[in-house]
Amino acid sequence: MKEEKFIVYQLLPRIFGNINRECIPDGSLEENGTGKFSDITDGMLEEIKKLSVSHIWYTGVIEHATKTDFTRWGIRKDHPLIVKGEAGSPYAIKDYYDVNPYLADDPRNRMKEFEALVERTHRAGCKVIIDFVPNHLARGYRSDSRPEGVEEFGESDNKDVFFDPQNNFYYLPGTPLDVSRLPGYVAFCQAAHPSGEPGPDGPASSCEDAGEVYREYPARATGNDCFSSAPGGMDWYETVKLNYGVDPATGASHFDPLPRTWKMMLEVLLFWADKKVDGFRCDMAEMVPAEFWHWAISRVKESYPEIVFIAEIYKPSLYGTYVRYGGFDYLYDKVGLYDMLKSVSRSASGLSGRGEGVHDTPASFISRCWQELGDLQPRMLNFLENHDEQRIASDFNLGNAFGAVPELAVSLMLNKAPFMVYAGQEFGEKGMSAEGFSKIDGRTSIFDYCSVPSLARFVEGFRKNECLLTGEEREIYEIYKCLLRIAMREDAVRYGYTYDLEYANMDTPGFDHRRRFVFARRAGRSAQDPEHREEVVLVAADFAGTPGEVSIKLPRHFFQAWNIEPGKEYMCRDLLSGPLFSCGTAIARDASFTMRPEYDGIIVLPVKKYGISVMKFTLD
Repeated sequence: MKEEKFIVYQLLPRIFGNINRECIPDGSLEENGTGKFSDITDGMLEEIKKLSVSHIWYTGVIEHATKTDFTRWGIRKDHPLIVKGEAGSPYAIKDYYDVNPYLADDPRNRMKEFEALVERTHRAGCKVIIDFVPNHLARGYRSDSRPEGVEEFGESDNKDVFFDPQNNFYYLPGTPLDVSRLPGYVAFCQAAHPSGEPGPDGPASSCEDAGEVYREYPARATGNDCFSSAPGGMDWYETVKLNYGVDPATGASHFDPLPRTWKMMLEVLLFWADKKVDGFRCDMAEMVPAEFWHWAISRVKESYPEIVFIAEIYKPSLYGTYVRYGGFDYLYDKVGLYDMLKSVSRSASGLSGRGEGVHDTPASFISRCWQELGDLQPRMLNFLENHDEQRIASDFNLGNAFGAVPELAVSLMLNKAPFMVYAGQEFGEKGMSAEGFSKIDGRTSIFDYCSVPSLARFVEGFRKNECLLTGEEREIYEIYKCLLRIAMREDAVRYGYTYDLEYANMDTPGFDHRRRFVFARRAGRSAQDPEHREEVVLVAADFAGTPGEVSIKLPRHFFQAWNIEPGKEYMCRDLLSGPLFSCGTAIARDASFTMRPEYDGIIVLPVKKYGISVMKFTLD
């Protein structure tokens, strides 16, 4: 696998194409509407590509549990007690072999409409990523679209035992599921039984009648490793844990003979790979044994060698195992660079301590963060937002999108790891709407039929061929396009190597290591990459967002490591020149100028508007 940067754009089709700006909290599909596969047209794909995007992660494609009734199309209705929100969670999969009917113009042709989206995406020059959810499925899972000969999950299970290596689920024999602790239980009972009686058999009554409380007997373990018959509101109560041959009681693994779940999930992966999907973002991959991934990924790649696997993993101690043995191409870098940059930004902005898990963090800590990864560093997927995290501009994070521009420059340019943008991030979306199930939490809800204000303006404007974005939204959009373009067009950033200059500047006069971070990227010719130019890109970020100048020492080792001749005149170019990055009290420097760096000498970089500097000089 060639290590080089690429840009992923994450979007939920349900939300992306919804231009209804008057959505009501907890609104139904009929009230609030939804985006469709068809909203992502050839023209829209070309618009998305203006962010230098090469991969699009279509989130929430595979059919999941929902409160919306699709029985007229032969789809079983889900019980509302075990669905989060009106739309439902994209991670409570109801049928691994189908797509969501609400995303299609004609639900009867929903799979063909998805296949057409894949074709359009490829025609636009982008690759398609979808979710693979291996750890759990919806409590009401039942596939009505599985290919002939494919077994249903749980149909051959021995439900009289807690654990059997060949079972798909973990059971609590003789014990019904107790739903009385679930968030909607009381309201459901009151609505279904105004007399106050929840049903003839109490909490465990039949769910065949829509007026009865959901029944599950015996109870099955819940997706977040909750092995209780009474999951609560903070559990993933809408899901059931899948059994990959690991006994939770002892921790013992039983992988010989191969568990049935392994074979069944490989069939799912091959089904979607055959639909010309180019990659999988694997949900909570660390909750599934690495042995399964080693076995499954290698088999998928035998037939589809270019397919990409991205793991959602939050335990750094597992990174090496899931890449080197498990076979993953990339891992989420949430608990590393994401958390570090967020903490540094909040510290520099004076927000330290005003948020969960936030501390006073100097920018110099970034060095330790990325260096601890060693050779895994280019295998991380960097991001500032995704569907799980609070929006940058939300009141729960930085409060404005421009304050994260230094974060963007560092996360995007520090290494050759891929970078991800979450739809709406490029417009500074605040995520402060009360969509319903999620309340106001600084996130865009994945559980509700809703719209994203900035995206709705963007999409509606695109359809009308006019710009409906606000002035600030247009400005932050231009910043994203500029920086992402630099990352993908500059060889030093896309393919090159990193030299962390922070250590050499801890004592440089006027350099504040608490809020400034500096590094260099270098591309050079090699037998493998003869087309690369010999060039260096210098990046400085001031997390306080203060324009001005920064003095940086270039240590002797920097010259020696990269074969840079000291005292030689080099032509240097400001990659952020132009009105977008003009800060009024302009720093007197042309877009191109010469410099003669010396061993341990000082160079002065212009820190532009938003607190960033990106300079390039060529060695040959």
